[in-house]
Amino acid sequence: QVQLVESGGGLVQAGGSLRLSCAASGRTSSITEMGWFRQAPGKEREFVAAISWSGGSTRYADSVKGRFTISRDNAKTTVSLQMNSLKPEDTAVYYCAAKNYFGVYQYWGQGTQVTVSS
Repeated sequence: QVQLVESGGGLVQAGGSLRLSCAASGRTSSITEMGWFRQAPGKEREFVAAISWSGGSTRYADSVKGRFTISRDNAKTTVSLQMNSLKPEDTAVYYCAAKNYFGVYQYWGQGTQVTVSS
């Protein structure tokens, strides 16, 4: 089992920045990739960014490229999402997730609210 706990959400004005963190514990050796997803009211959950747990390669949704940066610490216990130039459309609950060896995002955090005011 892997446990994920997010932190760092909040309220920010458009153009501002926030940094989300996700602390992983438990059987972290089973993780192959960590990702961030978000879900806005009335919308489906969508992919935001992901990072390979071994090599550190990253990928992003087109909507956040150039504004968001995903990173992990060397101990591979924490993944962060630096969000700059935030827009009102970035408002959502942000979830951290861990992918297993079968390529499935099996573990999810409880979510953290990000609200961007115009």
